[in-house]
Amino acid sequence: MIQSNFMEKLLDGVEVEWKTLGEVVKTVTAPTKVKKDEYKISGKLPIIDQGIEFIAGYTDEDYIPVKEDEYIVFGDHSEHIKYVNFAFIQGADGLKILKPKMDNSKYIYYAFLNFYQKELNYKRHWTSAKDTLIPIPPLKVQEEIVRILDTFTELTAELTAELTAELTARKKQYTYYRDKLLSFEEGEVEWKVLGEIAKIQRGASPRPIAKYITDDKNGVPWIKIGDTVPNSKYVSRTEQKITQEGSMKSRVLKKGDFIMSNSMSFGRPYILNIDGAIHDGWAAISDFENNLNSDFLYHYLSSNLVQNYWLSRINSGSVSNLNADIIKSLQVPVPPLSEQERIVSILDKFDALTSSITEGLPREIELRQKQYEYYRNMLLSFPKQEV
Repeated sequence: MIQSNFMEKLLDGVEVEWKTLGEVVKTVTAPTKVKKDEYKISGKLPIIDQGIEFIAGYTDEDYIPVKEDEYIVFGDHSEHIKYVNFAFIQGADGLKILKPKMDNSKYIYYAFLNFYQKELNYKRHWTSAKDTLIPIPPLKVQEEIVRILDTFTELTAELTAELTAELTARKKQYTYYRDKLLSFEEGEVEWKVLGEIAKIQRGASPRPIAKYITDDKNGVPWIKIGDTVPNSKYVSRTEQKITQEGSMKSRVLKKGDFIMSNSMSFGRPYILNIDGAIHDGWAAISDFENNLNSDFLYHYLSSNLVQNYWLSRINSGSVSNLNADIIKSLQVPVPPLSEQERIVSILDKFDALTSSITEGLPREIELRQKQYEYYRNMLLSFPKQEV
């Protein structure tokens, strides 16, 4: 009712005409197209392509840009829609550059965003996208709608920046206290080689793996990189299971054991919250309980000190992954278990705060996006003319 009264007052009895997008825009041909391998992370001219990033890269070359003006750009394959009001270089193919024929380009952008129905398949979409019907109210109504939606966009951007800054500060604080609490003076605590106080093993893969994947309820959880959850210390579930026969050809671990990827983004520790089998892309740490609190070990393995140690050992030799011998060689501080628990209680509080912000940020952004889309749809809900 509020929206209806508000729009009725703005319209003041004027009927709203509906037109296709193709009727209200014209396409612009870019003077230059830049290939992906020419993109730079900085430069004098921004590059816009059909990817999800608003600015895909930069160039310093003396290319002729699409001149500064107001444009709507549409990914012919990706279906991403962006509003651009500055000079830019077109990146690669598949980008449709649209110049509205009317005064309020930003309104056309918002209307296109609201009414375009994504087809979600890989083809050229402009042929059907240009038939998108959009309402064309009087200019003063368009300007008011743009003003309101711009305000929502600005508030969302400000909130995102504020939450991101808070998250960055908390991460720095956690990292500072973690590294400080885990840095011990010589003689302050006993140091032991990890291989002497824990069992270090590499995973094993039954091959061909497809032969051993099963839906049987008695199957053994098959732990893959994709089963890890960002910012979590635990692995609690898996998408797949392998047969008992397959598990005998793999490495079966118990709940509470540690795993770390030994290649690519190596060295990030996870604690198993389930029993399961690991392939040869994982390394395992187990049987450490007599000397180390598992949470203490988790914080220590996550520390900059240890991550830098992994890097130094890999970069200084001929190895390209985090093998068992490197893991075994790690020097680990072993304070009394009561002191380990005290350190853990402090670091867990910082970790929990950081994690709550990390988890809350995308949820908050999603909430604001849904709120924005609701108001955008409400503001653009004009009755269609009877044919």
